[in-house]
Amino acid sequence: MAVFYHLGKFPPRELDWSQLIPLLGSSSAAIARYDGTLAAIPNAAVLLSPLTTQEAVLSSRIEGTQATMGEVLEFEAEGNTQGLSEERRADIHEVLNYRKAMSFAERMLTDIPLSQRVIRGAHKVLLSGVRGEGKAPGEYRRIPNWIGPAGCTIEQARFVPISADKLPDAMSSWESYIHEDAPDRLVQLALLHAEFESLHPFLDGNGRLGRMLVSLFMWQTRLIQRPMFYVSAFLEANRDEYYDRLLTVSRDSNWTGWCKFFLGALKTQAEENQLKARAILDLYERMKLQVADLTRSQYAIHALDWIFERPVFKSSDFVTSAGIPHPTAKRILPDLREAGILRVLMGASGRRAAIFCFPMLLNIAEGRDAF
Repeated sequence: MAVFYHLGKFPPRELDWSQLIPLLGSSSAAIARYDGTLAAIPNAAVLLSPLTTQEAVLSSRIEGTQATMGEVLEFEAEGNTQGLSEERRADIHEVLNYRKAMSFAERMLTDIPLSQRVIRGAHKVLLSGVRGEGKAPGEYRRIPNWIGPAGCTIEQARFVPISADKLPDAMSSWESYIHEDAPDRLVQLALLHAEFESLHPFLDGNGRLGRMLVSLFMWQTRLIQRPMFYVSAFLEANRDEYYDRLLTVSRDSNWTGWCKFFLGALKTQAEENQLKARAILDLYERMKLQVADLTRSQYAIHALDWIFERPVFKSSDFVTSAGIPHPTAKRILPDLREAGILRVLMGASGRRAAIFCFPMLLNIAEGRDAF
């Protein structure tokens, strides 16, 4: 039997703080440690770009895409990877749009606060030119929707969000709560995420936007100094419980149980994010010395920064766009390959340039030896 949206019960009047307070300290401390590492990273947007791509991959995977980080980066480098199915190409475009939507929201937040305007703008970018482009990008739905097995009727649905006629007022209440002086920011974020997913304001893309909200809210409220918090690995690994906990909010008014789950997700991901960020920073510091020694070039650090931002790339792109004199760029690549820093993913063939990858960085982002 379908569970219906909890009309009139957001924000909840009561939470069991005795259950939440023991979790808040450890979650807040883990986030603070991660933020400390983030602060120590020069040009974090460059050095952590593989983690940003991995977040886009995993958040999209929760919604059913199958593309891997390697496929996304290779597609981006080559422009048109051979041998991919149309379905996989569509998956990759959705991941790339996730990154674009996140960047768009970040730029908006430098001028205006987190709001419906930001969310609608990001949604328009998220669905532009992909499978959901026919589902009113940037516009709230004007028809009912429901969640359940593919092709199910509303009677067979697992969850039925708020009706379209009540959605504008509910989104206004949601936006107002963003700016309330809540007792705790992490609990406030937990409630905002659950409410957004329960409202399901768009015809498509709600899950991905709700997860973008995590990083954007943490940044706006200064819990982190860059909008780089990656939560989707935990939610993807615990997908069934994630959906079940969200369902209990409407079915049982179990906001406290949802908050406990969400705080645990934040703590686990803060710890994992910190380990990966620290490992990337350590790798960068080691590589600065090694690449400078190998290449004996004044452009060594410049080349390294370029490769960190694009850990899968065409050799021709490095030569033409890394901002290094062409003869020097052409000499650096073989030096790095012979030292085992770079690996050839696809050899040059005719007029097609070789594709290189930076395995040490990619493996940190993946959390395993994938390259």
